[in-house]
Parts: sequence; structure tokens; C-alpha cells
Amino acid sequence: MNARLFAADALLPDGWARDVVIEWNDAGDIVDVRANVADSRDVERARGPVVPGMPNLHSHAFQRAFAGLAEHRAHDEDSFWTWRDVMYRFANRIGPDELEAIATHVFVELLRGGYTSVCEFHYLHRDLDGRAYADDAAMSLTLVRAAQRTGIGLTLLPVLYEGNGFGGVAPRHEQRRFVVAVDALLDLIARLRNECASDSIRIGLAIHSLRAVSFATIDAALAGLRAIDATAPVHIHVAEQEREVEECIAWSGQRSVEWLLGHVAVDARWCLVHATHTNAQEVRDAARTGAVAGLCPTTEANLGDGVFDGVGWQAADGAFGLGSDSNVCTFAFGEVAMLEYSQRLARKRRNVLATIAQPSVATAIVLNAVAGGAQASGRPVAGIERGQRADFVVLCTSDPALAALSAAQQLSMRVFASPPHAPLAVCAGGRWQIVAGHHPLEESAARRFADVRAKLLASA
Repeated sequence: MNARLFAADALLPDGWARDVVIEWNDAGDIVDVRANVADSRDVERARGPVVPGMPNLHSHAFQRAFAGLAEHRAHDEDSFWTWRDVMYRFANRIGPDELEAIATHVFVELLRGGYTSVCEFHYLHRDLDGRAYADDAAMSLTLVRAAQRTGIGLTLLPVLYEGNGFGGVAPRHEQRRFVVAVDALLDLIARLRNECASDSIRIGLAIHSLRAVSFATIDAALAGLRAIDATAPVHIHVAEQEREVEECIAWSGQRSVEWLLGHVAVDARWCLVHATHTNAQEVRDAARTGAVAGLCPTTEANLGDGVFDGVGWQAADGAFGLGSDSNVCTFAFGEVAMLEYSQRLARKRRNVLATIAQPSVATAIVLNAVAGGAQASGRPVAGIERGQRADFVVLCTSDPALAALSAAQQLSMRVFASPPHAPLAVCAGGRWQIVAGHHPLEESAARRFADVRAKLLASA
């Protein structure tokens, strides 16, 4: 029998609606959405406004293990590049058991934070010495199991990685775990697709960055991917740091995004992660491809990356989504707030990313980020409508600060004036994964995470 939920207020793809009944089947797919329903006495009632679950379009789950531990000044000018050295030290201590424990805990946190799916940008392929595991899929399968156990939707993106700089610079010793040949990566993608793909799990490809992969390798990977799945999502880090752009110019005479668009057939399957340092022409050209800008505002602030040109991207009708990246923040609405605040600081005005259609900035960003995140995920998670997955969040109304507010105002409160621990109820894939702010695995997952983190710190 299909499940049904009545919401006095629900945020549908075209805006807020009243007296909405959402119906989904046992497979977790929405089969009907009706607004202005007069009689709902026999339907379970949501205890607050219902909004679509947020697709997280960029995550490195393992980085949660050292969140907060790089906030100590060890250099005269700390930067992304010095942070990266800390990341490498942790990455090179994490085996399959540790990764599964970390990912399970992180995925629970993401669900509690209002994310209902995650794109995992996964490059810990080899063992601690840089050799292949007996099972090449060992590390990837830990992420699949963590997603299956926690109930979060997953787009797994095995990462292509071969070097440490433009023009084929050899990888550093610390990068030995990340490096994998194109044929081996394509074999991994084909196997994961055959063995793991389901309504809740999609397999795609990630190209780490232009500085880490040559054009010939990118071309071979994309050709191989087309033979496996021509619709698979493709993600790439690009123009995150000014130094990257400068090195790209020195190597090629072109800026990073300019070079990518001029040499690769970027289209709507692509997610351009960060795209922070772009000029006006690059913004217009990138938006025109239909690619999604993958924005991770809290991580970008934490790393000192810079501020994305949200105004220019919006003016070019560009699609965007949100990600937790290094997972220093696992609260979806926290990323919504940080995105808007970054634009306010850059532009010195308020409500920057509101639109004519959606003057409430929280509503506008959430709707756009859900649509863009779904596109980047390659999964039907684009909101509360027929044919999409039953991924949504109930904004529980126990907080007295929400009293007497409209649904749109309650969402604004949650984004801009509510603590991250505010309880949510979260349905992902048609199953209630978070009830009254809690996940059934959260205590055991937290204990295992704490044990693993202690072990990693002890081995420092």
C-alpha cells in the first residue's frame, strides 16, 4: 500500500503550496502530489512545513575525521596548500574499516542536517602503501555499505588522478593512494554500476582537477565512460584557487575554466566544483553549457578559497547546487546561509540571491540548489513532484521562535536564525531516516567514529 503524508504547507518546485498530500510507493518514488486537498482526515499529518531534501553534490567523507584540526597557524601564511598537507597526513592512515566507520557517521550527520543524498568524490583507491587492494573496489564498497546502512541516497564518483601539476608533473609520495590508471578506473566504474547501482545508488566519474589529470587521460576516460553509461554524471574541481588559475595560464596561456570549456565537451552532465575564480566571460560560457556549479560555501570559507560570482552566474541563468565538501559543516541550511552571506559581503547588499519569482531568499536558494543538486547527482531527487524520489524534510515547529510565522518565514528562520541542532524529520527514498532529529544508528556510529578518530590521532 502506498504511503501518504499531508502537509499544511509544502515547498513544491514552483513554490509554496497549501494543504498538500504527497503519495509514494514502496520503491520510494513519488506517485502523486496534490495541493488544496479539502479532506485529509485519513492521512498522516506532518508536524510542520515540508521542504525538499537537499542533494549534497560534493563530499569527501573521510575529511570529517580531521575537521577542526587544521585550525592552528603553523605557517606565516596558512592557505589551502598548507591545509592540503594536513589532509594528506590523515588520508594516508585511513583503511577500509576506518573509511566505513567515518562515512557511516558522516552520512548520519548529513541526514540529520537535512541532506537526503550525497555525491561522494572518492579518491582513496589504493592501500596505505599505494598498492592495489586484493579487491580493487574495497574502498568504494565501504562507501556503498555506509550509504545502504544509513539510508542516504548516493552518487559515487570514483576519481581519476594521475599527477601533481599542469603538464604531467609526477605525483607526490603523499598522493600515491589516489593514482589509478584510466582502464582500471573504468573497470571499477563498470563493476560498481553492475553490482551496486539501484534506485538509491548512482555511479559516475570524477576528474580530480586539470592540474592532476592530462587532457589525453581526460579524453580517454570520457570515451570509456560513454561506452559504460552515456548519461553518467561527471564532476571536476576547477578554479578553486587563484594559484591554480595562474599555473594554468603559465602552462597553457588560458585560465582554468576557459581551457576546460575550449578542450572538453562540457554539458549538463557536468558539475564544475567551486569554479570560484572565473572572469565574466568564463561565467557566461560555463553557464551556457548547462553544467552545474558545485558550491561548497562553508568549506570554501574555511580554506580561504574566495567567493563565487553568484550574481554573475544567476544573471547567466546558471544552475548551481550545494555540497558539504570537507564536512566541517554537515547542516544543509548552514550552506544556504553561507552562500547568501558570502554574496552579501562581496556585494555589500542584502537578499542577493532572491529572484523575482521567489523574493524570499531562503526559498529561492533552496529551490535552485535542489534542482541543481539533483542534476549533478544524476538521480531523480529534484523536489516534491511526481516521478521524483520521496526525499523531503519536515521543519518541526517546537521552537517558540517559529510561532505565528508563515511557512516561508519559518524556512527563513531555519536558514538564517536557527541553530544547527534544530530537530528535523527526514524522509529519504520513501523511508523515515530521521525522526524527531534522531537516526537509529547515530549512537553506535558516533562511538565507532570516535574510536577511529582517536586511533588516527594516536598514529600522528
